[in-house]
Amino acid sequence: METKMNVSKKTQYRWFVLALIFCVYMVAGADRSNIGMVVPFIKKSFELTNTDIGAMASFFYLTYAVIQIPAGHLYSKKGVRGFYSVSILFTSIATFIMGIADSGLHLKWARALLGLAEGPINIGSIATINKWFPTQEKGMATGIYLSSIKFAPAFVPPLCAWIILEFGWRTVFYVFAIPGIFLAVLWWLFVRDNPRDSRHVNEAEIHYIEHPTVTLEDSKKSTSSNAKHPEGVIDKIIRTKLVTPLKSNKEILKSWNVWADAAGYFCLVAITYTIMTWIPTYLVQVKQFAIMKVGLVASAPWIGAVLGNVIGGTLSDKVFHSRRKPVMLITAISTVFLMYSLKYAPNDMTILGLLLLLAGTFLNLGYSMFLAYPMGIATKDKVPFAAAIVNTAGSLGGAFGPFAVGLILDMFGWDHVFTFLAGISLLVVFLLITMIEPIQKTDSVPNNN
Repeated sequence: METKMNVSKKTQYRWFVLALIFCVYMVAGADRSNIGMVVPFIKKSFELTNTDIGAMASFFYLTYAVIQIPAGHLYSKKGVRGFYSVSILFTSIATFIMGIADSGLHLKWARALLGLAEGPINIGSIATINKWFPTQEKGMATGIYLSSIKFAPAFVPPLCAWIILEFGWRTVFYVFAIPGIFLAVLWWLFVRDNPRDSRHVNEAEIHYIEHPTVTLEDSKKSTSSNAKHPEGVIDKIIRTKLVTPLKSNKEILKSWNVWADAAGYFCLVAITYTIMTWIPTYLVQVKQFAIMKVGLVASAPWIGAVLGNVIGGTLSDKVFHSRRKPVMLITAISTVFLMYSLKYAPNDMTILGLLLLLAGTFLNLGYSMFLAYPMGIATKDKVPFAAAIVNTAGSLGGAFGPFAVGLILDMFGWDHVFTFLAGISLLVVFLLITMIEPIQKTDSVPNNN
């Protein structure tokens, strides 16, 4: 490692790393979400049913889920840098293969390959944020990172609509395959697994990253002068506890909090990727919108998602002082009502767009906190494994949601879809009630429990 000057003004290289993570996951999000705009055209080209489309979406998430825990284990043992770069590269290759598929079966296998290639990116990003950011910035960093995959569907629908009209649906996949190649090279050149190994980071920034400033004792001191302080009430509601971080795979596997977090993430990802996969088709078939209008309206929930992730992460860190559950609860409760309200959405483009914008915003306020939650309950070297469990559940939710909706559509209709989505969001509320809000013990904080 190159010797760093001991200066008082810290470098800010962690934000460059986060910007690169944002770009990587945005491209990954574009590669997985472009299918939504192409669905009406591949259905016609290959004579596919709604169940076929749901199965194709599920193939992606099944292989995505399969790779999560092995990837988390590999990252814990070998580090992030090399495997992460390879994953980005193979995501681009799989995207290109989608464009040359000549049957529905080939499309399904290409989507499965895409899931296998892209799966490790999420856990690698979480592991990198956990190493590169202090506790008081992890929520915001995670929110910014996860907003990237929602930023992609915000611009993907109109871009895909233009490409399809000008060049045909296959060109969508050719164009989207290009950026990942460059990002894989950039990651290999400029990011190290540990800030201490980077020549771009000085000792002041390393000290800032390695010394968290948020503790339960700080919270007690800030509220002791007033027992009715809102923060004290929140701590009782969300069951804030000082905990010893989980330090082994066995402890993580036995933790109800990890599994409840994973189950909640399963439900939210199911809702998210149902919207990603099916809303364009809903706008075409039910609302009878033209393709360019579909592109504009379909981007609304993802504009809201970008706002929701960034606002939610900031609220968690700055307003709730690194507590994750408050914004998780806001998301779960509001999504119940917003999903149900879509049953009665009008055909008016402006009103429907605003409703989808609200749904995207509130759905994502606490979305990223489900992946930030393991950072507060496990040691740094075990966060990739804990996050892999949560993300595996999310991947299975992504497989389950679009496929279940395909079945519901073939048997019933869109009203039943929105009732179903509201119901699984209600389940998230009950899961969150059973979880604690963990704050890790540190040497500077005595165990007063």
